[in-house]
Amino acid sequence: MDNNDWLRQLLMMGVGTTSLVAEKIKEFSEQLVKDGKLDPDAAKAFVDDFMEQFNTNPNNFQKNMERQMKNVLQDLGVPRQAEMDELRGRIDRLERQIRDLENKSWKG
Repeated sequence: MDNNDWLRQLLMMGVGTTSLVAEKIKEFSEQLVKDGKLDPDAAKAFVDDFMEQFNTNPNNFQKNMERQMKNVLQDLGVPRQAEMDELRGRIDRLERQIRDLENKSWKG
């Protein structure tokens, strides 16, 4: 399974249960070890630290996940809701200006 797929699944499920999170984090760290991107000791420390933070303060964990997802989405070029709202407003203004110009040309 692609790493992005499991992350997307976790987020869509609201992070899921602790056991699912632990399993997916372990799978992810094992894949990093297999790919040679992380040594086994560092992988174990990563999983242990992650689970300690998750179990100690789930609210803080959720805020961190939300912040990280915002960063990932921003890096991928996905616009924020505020940016979309601004663009919708600009389109509405442009449409009004076009209608006004059309009305003036019909009257003139």
